[in-house]
Amino acid sequence: MTENSAGLATATAGSTGPTGPSEDRISAEARRRRTFAVISHPDAGKSTLTEALVLHAKVITEAGAIHGKAGRRSTVSDWMEMEKARGISITSTAMQFPYTSPTGQDCVINLLDTPGHADFSEDTYRVLTAVDCAVMLIDAAKGLEPQTLKLFEVCRLRRIPIITVINKWDRPGRDPLELMDEIQARIGLRPTPLTWPVGIAGDFKGVLDRRTGNFIRFTRTAGGATAAPEEHLEPGAALASAGVDWETAVEESELLSADGSDFDRDTFLGNATTPVLFTSAALNFGVNQLLDVLVQLAPSPNGQIDVDGQRRPTESPFSAFVFKVQAGMDSAHRDRIAYARVCSGTFERGEVLTHATTGKPFVTKYAQSVFGQQRSTLDTAWPGDVIGLANANALRPGDTLYRDIPVHYPPIPSFSPEHFAVVRGTDPSKHKQFRKGIEQMEQEGVVQVLRSDRRGEQAPIFAAVGPMQFEVATHRMATELSAPIALEFLPYTVARGVDAAGAEVLKNQPSVEVFTRTDGVLLALFSTKWRLEGFQRDNPDVNLWSLVAAGDA
Repeated sequence: MTENSAGLATATAGSTGPTGPSEDRISAEARRRRTFAVISHPDAGKSTLTEALVLHAKVITEAGAIHGKAGRRSTVSDWMEMEKARGISITSTAMQFPYTSPTGQDCVINLLDTPGHADFSEDTYRVLTAVDCAVMLIDAAKGLEPQTLKLFEVCRLRRIPIITVINKWDRPGRDPLELMDEIQARIGLRPTPLTWPVGIAGDFKGVLDRRTGNFIRFTRTAGGATAAPEEHLEPGAALASAGVDWETAVEESELLSADGSDFDRDTFLGNATTPVLFTSAALNFGVNQLLDVLVQLAPSPNGQIDVDGQRRPTESPFSAFVFKVQAGMDSAHRDRIAYARVCSGTFERGEVLTHATTGKPFVTKYAQSVFGQQRSTLDTAWPGDVIGLANANALRPGDTLYRDIPVHYPPIPSFSPEHFAVVRGTDPSKHKQFRKGIEQMEQEGVVQVLRSDRRGEQAPIFAAVGPMQFEVATHRMATELSAPIALEFLPYTVARGVDAAGAEVLKNQPSVEVFTRTDGVLLALFSTKWRLEGFQRDNPDVNLWSLVAAGDA
Protein backbone atom coordinates (compact mmCIF):
# COMPACT_ATOMS: atom_id res chain seq x y z
CA MET A 1 0.00 0.00 0.00
CA THR A 2 1.29 3.50 -0.84
CA GLU A 3 0.17 6.88 0.43
CA ASN A 4 -0.06 10.08 -1.54
CA SER A 5 0.78 13.61 -0.41
CA ALA A 6 -2.77 14.16 0.81
CA GLY A 7 -2.51 11.18 3.12
CA LEU A 8 -4.77 9.04 0.93
CA ALA A 9 -3.94 5.36 1.01
CA THR A 10 -3.95 3.80 -2.44
CA ALA A 11 -3.92 0.02 -2.19
CA THR A 12 -3.14 -2.38 -4.92
CA ALA A 13 -6.34 -4.00 -6.09
CA GLY A 14 -7.82 -6.63 -3.79
CA SER A 15 -10.72 -9.02 -4.16
CA THR A 16 -9.49 -9.85 -7.63
CA GLY A 17 -10.62 -12.37 -10.15
CA PRO A 18 -8.45 -13.94 -12.83
CA THR A 19 -8.38 -10.68 -14.84
CA GLY A 20 -8.31 -8.13 -12.02
CA PRO A 21 -10.73 -6.71 -9.44
CA SER A 22 -14.24 -8.10 -9.43
CA GLU A 23 -17.20 -6.06 -10.65
CA ASP A 24 -18.49 -5.92 -7.07
CA ARG A 25 -15.20 -4.41 -5.89
CA ILE A 26 -15.24 -1.83 -8.68
CA SER A 27 -18.86 -0.89 -7.88
CA ALA A 28 -18.05 -0.57 -4.18
CA GLU A 29 -15.07 1.70 -4.86
CA ALA A 30 -17.12 3.83 -7.27
CA ARG A 31 -19.81 4.31 -4.60
CA ARG A 32 -17.14 5.73 -2.26
CA ARG A 33 -16.16 8.46 -4.75
CA ARG A 34 -17.51 12.00 -4.85
CA THR A 35 -16.15 13.97 -7.80
CA PHE A 36 -17.25 17.60 -7.99
CA ALA A 37 -16.19 21.05 -9.12
CA VAL A 38 -16.39 24.31 -7.21
CA ILE A 39 -17.55 27.04 -9.59
CA SER A 40 -18.53 30.68 -9.17
CA HIS A 41 -18.19 34.27 -10.29
CA PRO A 42 -14.74 35.76 -9.52
CA ASP A 43 -14.17 36.82 -5.91
CA ALA A 44 -17.04 34.76 -4.48
CA GLY A 45 -14.53 32.90 -2.29
CA LYS A 46 -14.08 29.75 -4.36
CA SER A 47 -10.43 29.02 -3.62
CA THR A 48 -10.97 29.92 0.04
CA LEU A 49 -13.83 27.41 0.22
CA THR A 50 -11.64 24.78 -1.46
CA GLU A 51 -9.01 25.38 1.20
CA ALA A 52 -11.60 25.20 3.98
CA LEU A 53 -12.95 21.87 2.70
CA VAL A 54 -9.45 20.37 2.73
CA LEU A 55 -8.86 21.81 6.20
CA HIS A 56 -12.07 20.31 7.62
CA ALA A 57 -11.21 16.95 6.08
CA LYS A 58 -8.05 17.16 8.24
CA VAL A 59 -5.74 16.90 5.24
CA ILE A 60 -4.01 20.17 6.15
CA THR A 61 -3.73 21.72 9.61
CA GLU A 62 -3.90 25.40 8.72
CA ALA A 63 -5.62 27.27 5.89
CA GLY A 64 -3.26 29.11 3.54
CA ALA A 65 -5.49 32.06 2.65
CA ILE A 66 -4.76 35.32 4.44
CA HIS A 67 -7.05 38.08 3.23
CA GLY A 68 -5.59 41.39 2.15
CA LYS A 69 -2.74 41.77 -0.30
CA ALA A 70 -0.04 42.47 2.25
CA GLY A 71 1.45 39.19 3.47
CA ARG A 72 -0.99 37.11 1.46
CA ARG A 73 -0.25 33.40 1.31
CA SER A 74 -1.63 31.42 -1.59
CA THR A 75 -4.12 28.61 -1.19
CA VAL A 76 -3.05 25.06 -1.95
CA SER A 77 -5.07 25.14 -5.16
CA ASP A 78 -3.51 28.39 -6.49
CA TRP A 79 0.07 27.51 -7.42
CA MET A 80 0.92 29.65 -10.48
CA GLU A 81 2.95 32.79 -9.78
CA MET A 82 0.28 34.92 -11.48
CA GLU A 83 -2.38 33.37 -9.23
CA LYS A 84 -0.36 34.13 -6.12
CA ALA A 85 0.36 37.70 -7.24
CA ARG A 86 -3.23 38.54 -8.22
CA GLY A 87 -5.12 36.46 -5.70
CA ILE A 88 -7.32 34.84 -8.38
CA SER A 89 -7.55 31.36 -9.87
CA ILE A 90 -6.21 31.23 -13.42
CA THR A 91 -6.17 27.48 -13.99
CA SER A 92 -8.19 24.57 -12.68
CA THR A 93 -6.66 22.27 -10.07
CA ALA A 94 -7.39 18.74 -8.90
CA MET A 95 -7.15 17.56 -5.30
CA GLN A 96 -7.91 14.10 -3.95
CA PHE A 97 -8.26 13.31 -0.26
CA PRO A 98 -10.07 10.90 2.08
CA TYR A 99 -12.97 11.93 4.30
CA THR A 100 -14.95 10.05 6.93
CA SER A 101 -18.29 11.61 7.85
CA PRO A 102 -19.50 11.86 11.47
CA THR A 103 -21.76 8.85 10.74
CA GLY A 104 -18.71 6.80 9.77
CA GLN A 105 -19.24 6.86 6.00
CA ASP A 106 -15.86 6.50 4.34
CA CYS A 107 -15.37 8.47 1.10
CA VAL A 108 -12.73 9.60 -1.33
CA ILE A 109 -13.17 13.21 -2.44
CA ASN A 110 -12.00 14.34 -5.88
CA LEU A 111 -12.28 18.12 -5.73
CA LEU A 112 -11.68 20.27 -8.80
CA ASP A 113 -11.15 23.97 -8.23
CA THR A 114 -11.84 26.12 -11.30
CA PRO A 115 -11.07 29.65 -12.46
CA GLY A 116 -14.08 31.92 -12.02
CA HIS A 117 -13.08 34.63 -14.49
CA ALA A 118 -15.04 34.56 -17.76
CA ASP A 119 -11.78 34.77 -19.74
CA PHE A 120 -11.02 31.19 -18.63
CA SER A 121 -14.45 29.74 -19.48
CA GLU A 122 -12.91 27.02 -21.65
CA ASP A 123 -10.88 25.66 -18.72
CA THR A 124 -13.96 25.64 -16.48
CA TYR A 125 -16.01 23.89 -19.16
CA ARG A 126 -13.39 21.16 -19.52
CA VAL A 127 -13.57 20.52 -15.79
CA LEU A 128 -17.37 20.28 -15.93
CA THR A 129 -17.07 17.36 -18.36
CA ALA A 130 -15.24 15.41 -15.64
CA VAL A 131 -17.50 15.81 -12.57
CA ASP A 132 -20.69 14.25 -11.21
CA CYS A 133 -21.80 17.30 -9.24
CA ALA A 134 -21.07 21.01 -8.93
CA VAL A 135 -20.89 23.27 -5.90
CA MET A 136 -22.01 26.73 -7.02
CA LEU A 137 -20.76 29.51 -4.77
CA ILE A 138 -22.77 32.75 -4.52
CA ASP A 139 -21.65 35.94 -2.77
CA ALA A 140 -24.26 36.82 -0.10
CA ALA A 141 -24.09 40.52 -0.99
CA LYS A 142 -24.01 40.23 -4.80
CA GLY A 143 -26.34 37.31 -5.50
CA LEU A 144 -26.41 35.85 -9.00
CA GLU A 145 -23.78 37.51 -11.20
CA PRO A 146 -23.34 37.12 -15.00
CA GLN A 147 -20.66 34.41 -14.87
CA THR A 148 -22.64 32.56 -12.19
CA LEU A 149 -25.66 32.48 -14.51
CA LYS A 150 -23.57 31.12 -17.40
CA LEU A 151 -22.10 28.38 -15.25
CA PHE A 152 -25.52 27.40 -13.92
CA GLU A 153 -26.69 27.05 -17.52
CA VAL A 154 -23.71 24.90 -18.53
CA CYS A 155 -24.37 22.61 -15.56
CA ARG A 156 -28.03 22.33 -16.43
CA LEU A 157 -27.34 21.56 -20.10
CA ARG A 158 -24.92 18.83 -19.03
CA ARG A 159 -27.44 17.65 -16.39
CA ILE A 160 -24.97 18.11 -13.55
CA PRO A 161 -26.72 18.35 -10.15
CA ILE A 162 -25.96 21.62 -8.39
CA ILE A 163 -25.45 22.29 -4.69
CA THR A 164 -25.71 26.04 -3.98
CA VAL A 165 -23.62 27.64 -1.25
CA ILE A 166 -24.34 31.21 -0.10
CA ASN A 167 -20.91 32.42 1.03
CA LYS A 168 -19.60 35.40 3.02
CA TRP A 169 -22.53 35.44 5.47
CA ASP A 170 -20.14 36.98 8.00
CA ARG A 171 -20.28 40.21 5.95
CA PRO A 172 -23.20 42.56 5.25
CA GLY A 173 -25.39 41.12 2.53
CA ARG A 174 -28.89 40.59 1.23
CA ASP A 175 -31.94 39.05 2.87
CA PRO A 176 -31.82 35.22 2.62
CA LEU A 177 -35.43 34.87 1.43
CA GLU A 178 -34.73 37.46 -1.28
CA LEU A 179 -31.75 35.39 -2.46
CA MET A 180 -33.93 32.26 -2.63
CA ASP A 181 -36.50 34.12 -4.76
CA GLU A 182 -33.76 35.34 -7.09
CA ILE A 183 -32.35 31.83 -7.61
CA GLN A 184 -35.76 30.44 -8.55
CA ALA A 185 -36.72 33.39 -10.75
CA ARG A 186 -33.48 33.68 -12.70
CA ILE A 187 -32.34 30.08 -13.18
CA GLY A 188 -35.53 28.08 -12.77
CA LEU A 189 -34.22 25.77 -10.04
CA ARG A 190 -36.24 25.65 -6.83
CA PRO A 191 -33.90 26.25 -3.86
CA THR A 192 -34.39 23.76 -1.02
CA PRO A 193 -32.23 25.01 1.87
CA LEU A 194 -30.70 22.38 4.13
CA THR A 195 -29.34 25.00 6.53
CA TRP A 196 -30.67 28.46 7.34
CA PRO A 197 -28.65 31.34 8.84
CA VAL A 198 -29.10 32.36 12.45
CA GLY A 199 -28.28 36.04 12.43
CA ILE A 200 -28.45 38.49 9.55
CA ALA A 201 -25.65 38.75 6.99
CA GLY A 202 -22.75 40.34 8.85
CA ASP A 203 -23.77 38.82 12.19
CA PHE A 204 -23.36 35.11 11.54
CA LYS A 205 -23.95 33.11 14.73
CA GLY A 206 -24.60 29.71 13.16
CA VAL A 207 -27.21 27.82 11.17
CA LEU A 208 -30.50 26.09 11.75
CA ASP A 209 -30.14 22.53 10.48
CA ARG A 210 -33.52 22.12 8.77
CA ARG A 211 -33.18 18.32 8.75
CA THR A 212 -32.82 17.99 12.55
CA GLY A 213 -34.27 21.28 13.80
CA ASN A 214 -31.13 21.92 15.86
CA PHE A 215 -28.90 24.99 16.10
CA ILE A 216 -25.29 24.59 14.94
CA ARG A 217 -23.43 27.40 16.71
CA PHE A 218 -20.02 28.44 15.38
CA THR A 219 -17.06 29.95 17.22
CA ARG A 220 -14.50 32.11 15.47
CA THR A 221 -10.84 31.19 15.38
CA ALA A 222 -7.92 33.54 14.84
CA GLY A 223 -8.03 34.63 11.20
CA GLY A 224 -10.07 31.57 10.27
CA ALA A 225 -6.82 29.61 9.93
CA THR A 226 -8.11 26.55 11.79
CA ALA A 227 -11.40 24.65 11.74
CA ALA A 228 -14.11 26.60 13.59
CA PRO A 229 -15.45 24.76 16.67
CA GLU A 230 -19.18 24.10 16.53
CA GLU A 231 -21.86 23.12 19.05
CA HIS A 232 -25.15 21.36 18.28
CA LEU A 233 -27.95 22.75 20.44
CA GLU A 234 -31.54 21.56 20.69
CA PRO A 235 -34.27 24.17 20.07
CA GLY A 236 -34.72 25.11 23.74
CA ALA A 237 -31.01 25.74 24.25
CA ALA A 238 -30.85 27.47 20.86
CA LEU A 239 -33.52 29.96 21.91
CA ALA A 240 -31.66 30.71 25.12
CA SER A 241 -28.43 31.16 23.16
CA ALA A 242 -29.54 33.15 20.10
CA GLY A 243 -32.88 34.66 21.21
CA VAL A 244 -34.74 36.58 18.51
CA ASP A 245 -32.27 35.52 15.81
CA TRP A 246 -33.22 31.89 16.46
CA GLU A 247 -36.94 32.73 16.42
CA THR A 248 -36.54 34.51 13.07
CA ALA A 249 -34.64 31.58 11.57
CA VAL A 250 -37.35 29.13 12.71
CA GLU A 251 -40.16 31.32 11.29
CA GLU A 252 -38.40 31.67 7.94
CA SER A 253 -37.72 27.93 7.80
CA GLU A 254 -41.42 27.26 8.38
CA LEU A 255 -42.25 29.64 5.52
CA LEU A 256 -39.94 27.66 3.25
CA SER A 257 -41.66 24.41 4.20
CA ALA A 258 -45.08 25.91 3.55
CA ASP A 259 -43.85 26.99 0.11
CA GLY A 260 -42.72 23.45 -0.79
CA SER A 261 -39.00 24.21 -0.46
CA ASP A 262 -37.99 21.16 1.55
CA PHE A 263 -35.19 19.00 0.14
CA ASP A 264 -36.04 16.03 -2.10
CA ARG A 265 -33.15 13.98 -3.48
CA ASP A 266 -34.96 12.80 -6.61
CA THR A 267 -35.71 16.35 -7.79
CA PHE A 268 -32.11 17.35 -6.92
CA LEU A 269 -30.65 14.56 -9.05
CA GLY A 270 -33.22 15.38 -11.74
CA ASN A 271 -31.92 18.98 -11.96
CA ALA A 272 -35.21 20.51 -10.79
CA THR A 273 -34.05 21.69 -7.36
CA THR A 274 -30.83 22.80 -5.72
CA PRO A 275 -30.05 22.26 -2.02
CA VAL A 276 -28.72 25.42 -0.36
CA LEU A 277 -26.27 25.93 2.52
CA PHE A 278 -25.00 29.11 4.17
CA THR A 279 -21.31 29.50 4.94
CA SER A 280 -18.43 31.77 5.65
CA ALA A 281 -15.51 30.02 4.00
CA ALA A 282 -13.04 32.60 5.35
CA LEU A 283 -14.11 31.79 8.95
CA ASN A 284 -14.65 28.07 8.22
CA PHE A 285 -18.31 28.37 9.26
CA GLY A 286 -20.67 25.84 7.66
CA VAL A 287 -17.93 23.91 5.85
CA ASN A 288 -18.48 20.67 7.81
CA GLN A 289 -22.12 20.74 6.72
CA LEU A 290 -21.11 21.05 3.06
CA LEU A 291 -18.72 18.10 3.32
CA ASP A 292 -21.42 15.95 4.90
CA VAL A 293 -23.99 16.95 2.25
CA LEU A 294 -21.54 15.96 -0.49
CA VAL A 295 -21.02 12.56 1.15
CA GLN A 296 -24.70 11.90 1.84
CA LEU A 297 -26.44 13.45 -1.16
CA ALA A 298 -24.09 14.02 -4.10
CA PRO A 299 -24.14 11.28 -6.77
CA SER A 300 -21.32 8.80 -7.10
CA PRO A 301 -19.95 7.81 -10.55
CA ASN A 302 -22.50 6.08 -12.75
CA GLY A 303 -20.73 5.45 -16.04
CA GLN A 304 -20.02 7.81 -18.92
CA ILE A 305 -21.87 8.41 -22.20
CA ASP A 306 -19.79 7.58 -25.28
CA VAL A 307 -19.93 9.18 -28.76
CA ASP A 308 -22.72 6.79 -29.77
CA GLY A 309 -24.89 7.88 -26.84
CA GLN A 310 -24.36 4.61 -24.94
CA ARG A 311 -23.44 4.58 -21.26
CA ARG A 312 -20.34 2.55 -20.42
CA PRO A 313 -20.97 1.00 -16.98
CA THR A 314 -18.44 1.67 -14.23
CA GLU A 315 -17.83 -2.11 -13.98
CA SER A 316 -16.62 -2.29 -17.62
CA PRO A 317 -12.89 -2.59 -18.40
CA PHE A 318 -10.83 0.52 -17.74
CA SER A 319 -11.57 3.71 -19.62
CA ALA A 320 -10.85 7.37 -18.99
CA PHE A 321 -10.91 10.69 -20.80
CA VAL A 322 -8.43 13.52 -20.62
CA PHE A 323 -10.01 16.84 -19.65
CA LYS A 324 -6.94 18.96 -19.04
CA VAL A 325 -3.24 19.14 -19.91
CA GLN A 326 -0.92 21.28 -17.78
CA ALA A 327 2.82 21.95 -17.85
CA GLY A 328 4.97 24.14 -15.66
CA MET A 329 3.54 22.96 -12.33
CA ASP A 330 7.00 22.27 -10.93
CA SER A 331 10.10 24.10 -12.15
CA ALA A 332 12.19 21.09 -11.11
CA HIS A 333 10.26 18.80 -13.47
CA ARG A 334 9.89 20.06 -17.03
CA ASP A 335 7.14 17.62 -17.78
CA ARG A 336 3.51 17.86 -18.73
CA ILE A 337 0.63 16.37 -16.77
CA ALA A 338 -2.51 15.08 -18.46
CA TYR A 339 -5.47 15.00 -16.07
CA ALA A 340 -7.78 12.07 -16.82
CA ARG A 341 -11.11 11.18 -15.22
CA VAL A 342 -11.49 7.43 -14.68
CA CYS A 343 -14.88 6.44 -16.12
CA SER A 344 -14.87 2.67 -15.73
CA GLY A 345 -12.85 -0.23 -14.43
CA THR A 346 -9.62 -0.11 -12.47
CA PHE A 347 -6.46 1.78 -13.30
CA GLU A 348 -3.18 0.15 -12.36
CA ARG A 349 0.10 1.93 -12.93
CA GLY A 350 2.28 0.36 -15.60
CA GLU A 351 -0.57 -0.99 -17.69
CA VAL A 352 -0.51 -0.47 -21.44
CA LEU A 353 -3.69 1.30 -22.58
CA THR A 354 -4.95 2.25 -26.04
CA HIS A 355 -5.14 5.88 -27.13
CA ALA A 356 -8.50 5.96 -28.93
CA THR A 357 -7.62 8.88 -31.22
CA THR A 358 -4.53 7.24 -32.73
CA GLY A 359 -5.03 3.58 -31.87
CA LYS A 360 -1.50 3.54 -30.48
CA PRO A 361 -0.46 2.01 -27.14
CA PHE A 362 0.00 4.33 -24.16
CA VAL A 363 2.21 3.19 -21.24
CA THR A 364 1.20 4.44 -17.80
CA LYS A 365 4.51 4.09 -16.01
CA TYR A 366 4.40 7.66 -14.66
CA ALA A 367 0.98 7.89 -13.01
CA GLN A 368 0.48 10.31 -10.17
CA SER A 369 -2.04 11.45 -7.64
CA VAL A 370 -2.29 15.24 -7.77
CA PHE A 371 -3.00 17.50 -4.81
CA GLY A 372 -2.74 21.06 -6.10
CA GLN A 373 0.88 21.42 -7.13
CA GLN A 374 2.00 18.40 -5.10
CA ARG A 375 2.33 14.98 -6.68
CA SER A 376 2.87 11.43 -5.48
CA THR A 377 3.05 8.09 -7.25
CA LEU A 378 -0.35 6.50 -7.82
CA ASP A 379 -0.65 2.73 -8.12
CA THR A 380 -4.42 2.23 -8.37
CA ALA A 381 -7.45 4.35 -9.21
CA TRP A 382 -11.18 3.71 -9.52
CA PRO A 383 -14.17 5.26 -11.33
CA GLY A 384 -14.51 8.91 -10.37
CA ASP A 385 -10.84 9.38 -9.56
CA VAL A 386 -8.68 11.94 -11.33
CA ILE A 387 -5.25 10.67 -12.29
CA GLY A 388 -2.24 12.61 -13.48
CA LEU A 389 -0.30 11.07 -16.35
CA ALA A 390 3.19 12.56 -16.55
CA ASN A 391 5.17 13.06 -19.76
CA ALA A 392 1.96 12.54 -21.72
CA ASN A 393 3.02 14.49 -24.78
CA ALA A 394 0.67 12.57 -27.07
CA LEU A 395 -2.47 13.39 -25.07
CA ARG A 396 -4.82 16.33 -25.65
CA PRO A 397 -7.97 17.50 -23.83
CA GLY A 398 -10.87 15.33 -24.97
CA ASP A 399 -8.78 12.23 -25.71
CA THR A 400 -9.98 8.77 -24.59
CA LEU A 401 -7.87 5.97 -23.12
CA TYR A 402 -9.18 2.43 -22.74
CA ARG A 403 -8.24 -1.20 -22.10
CA ASP A 404 -9.67 -4.30 -23.83
CA ILE A 405 -13.07 -3.07 -25.05
CA PRO A 406 -12.81 0.02 -27.33
CA VAL A 407 -14.69 3.18 -26.41
CA HIS A 408 -14.55 6.78 -27.55
CA TYR A 409 -15.95 9.57 -25.39
CA PRO A 410 -17.20 12.83 -26.95
CA PRO A 411 -14.51 15.42 -27.72
CA ILE A 412 -14.41 18.68 -25.79
CA PRO A 413 -15.43 21.60 -28.03
CA SER A 414 -13.31 24.71 -28.47
CA PHE A 415 -15.13 27.96 -27.72
CA SER A 416 -15.54 30.74 -30.23
CA PRO A 417 -12.63 33.18 -29.78
CA GLU A 418 -13.27 36.92 -29.66
CA HIS A 419 -9.73 38.32 -29.30
CA PHE A 420 -6.85 37.82 -31.74
CA ALA A 421 -3.16 38.75 -31.81
CA VAL A 422 -0.14 38.02 -34.00
CA VAL A 423 2.64 36.39 -31.95
CA ARG A 424 6.32 37.10 -32.63
CA GLY A 425 9.38 36.00 -30.73
CA THR A 426 11.50 38.91 -29.48
CA ASP A 427 14.75 36.95 -29.28
CA PRO A 428 15.87 35.41 -32.63
CA SER A 429 18.22 33.01 -30.80
CA LYS A 430 15.20 31.41 -29.09
CA HIS A 431 13.58 30.14 -32.28
CA LYS A 432 13.31 26.51 -31.13
CA GLN A 433 11.91 27.50 -27.74
CA PHE A 434 9.43 29.79 -29.48
CA ARG A 435 8.06 27.02 -31.69
CA LYS A 436 7.91 24.56 -28.77
CA GLY A 437 6.14 27.11 -26.60
CA ILE A 438 3.50 27.91 -29.22
CA GLU A 439 2.79 24.20 -29.61
CA GLN A 440 2.57 23.75 -25.85
CA MET A 441 0.17 26.68 -25.33
CA GLU A 442 -2.13 25.20 -27.97
CA GLN A 443 -1.95 21.62 -26.69
CA GLU A 444 -2.82 22.71 -23.15
CA GLY A 445 -5.66 24.90 -24.37
CA VAL A 446 -4.20 28.08 -22.86
CA VAL A 447 -5.08 29.76 -26.17
CA GLN A 448 -6.14 28.60 -29.62
CA VAL A 449 -3.48 28.87 -32.32
CA LEU A 450 -4.34 29.91 -35.89
CA ARG A 451 -2.11 29.98 -38.96
CA SER A 452 -2.25 31.13 -42.57
CA ASP A 453 0.01 31.00 -45.60
CA ARG A 454 -0.19 34.79 -45.81
CA ARG A 455 1.40 35.32 -42.39
CA GLY A 456 3.70 32.28 -42.30
CA GLU A 457 4.99 30.00 -39.52
CA GLN A 458 6.90 32.81 -37.79
CA ALA A 459 3.73 34.77 -37.11
CA PRO A 460 1.04 32.46 -35.72
CA ILE A 461 -2.13 33.94 -34.26
CA PHE A 462 -3.25 33.58 -30.66
CA ALA A 463 -7.05 33.42 -30.42
CA ALA A 464 -8.74 33.73 -27.02
CA VAL A 465 -12.12 33.93 -25.35
CA GLY A 466 -10.82 36.71 -23.09
CA PRO A 467 -7.73 38.94 -23.03
CA MET A 468 -6.37 37.52 -19.75
CA GLN A 469 -5.52 34.36 -21.69
CA PHE A 470 -2.96 36.44 -23.61
CA GLU A 471 -1.40 37.56 -20.33
CA VAL A 472 -1.08 33.98 -19.11
CA ALA A 473 0.42 32.79 -22.41
CA THR A 474 2.87 35.72 -22.57
CA HIS A 475 3.95 35.19 -18.96
CA ARG A 476 4.46 31.46 -19.39
CA MET A 477 6.32 31.80 -22.69
CA ALA A 478 8.81 34.12 -21.00
CA THR A 479 9.19 32.45 -17.60
CA GLU A 480 8.77 28.72 -18.27
CA LEU A 481 10.06 28.43 -21.84
CA SER A 482 12.57 31.31 -21.99
CA ALA A 483 10.95 32.49 -25.23
CA PRO A 484 9.67 36.05 -24.69
CA ILE A 485 7.05 37.19 -27.17
CA ALA A 486 5.39 40.38 -28.38
CA LEU A 487 1.74 40.57 -29.41
CA GLU A 488 0.24 42.65 -32.20
CA PHE A 489 -3.52 42.79 -31.71
CA LEU A 490 -5.73 42.29 -34.75
CA PRO A 491 -8.95 44.24 -35.43
CA TYR A 492 -11.22 41.17 -35.55
CA THR A 493 -14.06 40.48 -33.13
CA VAL A 494 -16.18 37.74 -34.73
CA ALA A 495 -15.21 34.20 -35.79
CA ARG A 496 -17.18 31.78 -37.94
CA GLY A 497 -16.44 28.34 -39.28
CA VAL A 498 -16.16 28.11 -43.06
CA ASP A 499 -15.57 25.38 -45.64
CA ALA A 500 -12.82 25.38 -48.26
CA ALA A 501 -15.10 26.79 -51.01
CA GLY A 502 -16.20 29.64 -48.77
CA ALA A 503 -12.60 30.35 -47.80
CA GLU A 504 -11.79 30.97 -51.49
CA VAL A 505 -14.60 33.52 -51.76
CA LEU A 506 -13.42 35.26 -48.59
CA LYS A 507 -9.76 35.38 -49.62
CA ASN A 508 -9.89 38.87 -51.14
CA GLN A 509 -12.61 40.42 -48.99
CA PRO A 510 -11.73 43.58 -47.03
CA SER A 511 -11.80 43.43 -43.20
CA VAL A 512 -11.89 39.61 -43.34
CA GLU A 513 -9.15 37.02 -42.94
CA VAL A 514 -9.23 33.20 -43.02
CA PHE A 515 -7.03 31.03 -40.78
CA THR A 516 -6.58 27.33 -40.10
CA ARG A 517 -6.85 26.24 -36.48
CA THR A 518 -4.51 23.50 -35.29
CA ASP A 519 -7.37 20.97 -35.33
CA GLY A 520 -7.85 21.67 -39.06
CA VAL A 521 -10.98 23.83 -38.74
CA LEU A 522 -11.06 26.88 -41.05
CA LEU A 523 -12.01 30.09 -39.22
CA ALA A 524 -13.14 33.28 -40.96
CA LEU A 525 -12.46 36.36 -38.84
CA PHE A 526 -14.57 39.49 -39.38
CA SER A 527 -13.85 42.97 -38.05
CA THR A 528 -17.40 43.47 -36.74
CA LYS A 529 -20.73 41.64 -36.68
CA TRP A 530 -22.02 44.23 -39.17
CA ARG A 531 -19.23 43.29 -41.59
CA LEU A 532 -20.27 39.64 -41.17
CA GLU A 533 -23.95 40.45 -41.77
CA GLY A 534 -23.07 42.48 -44.88
CA PHE A 535 -20.99 39.64 -46.33
CA GLN A 536 -23.73 37.09 -45.66
CA ARG A 537 -26.30 39.32 -47.33
CA ASP A 538 -24.13 39.71 -50.44
CA ASN A 539 -23.01 36.05 -50.51
CA PRO A 540 -25.92 33.88 -49.32
CA ASP A 541 -24.41 30.73 -50.86
CA VAL A 542 -21.27 30.82 -48.68
CA ASN A 543 -21.60 28.37 -45.78
CA LEU A 544 -20.64 30.05 -42.49
CA TRP A 545 -21.51 28.54 -39.10
CA SER A 546 -21.39 29.70 -35.51
CA LEU A 547 -18.89 28.14 -33.13
CA VAL A 548 -19.55 27.13 -29.53
CA ALA A 549 -19.84 30.28 -27.41
CA ALA A 550 -18.63 30.49 -23.82
CA GLY A 551 -21.55 29.61 -21.55
CA ASP A 552 -23.57 28.06 -24.38
CA ALA A 553 -21.74 24.72 -24.59
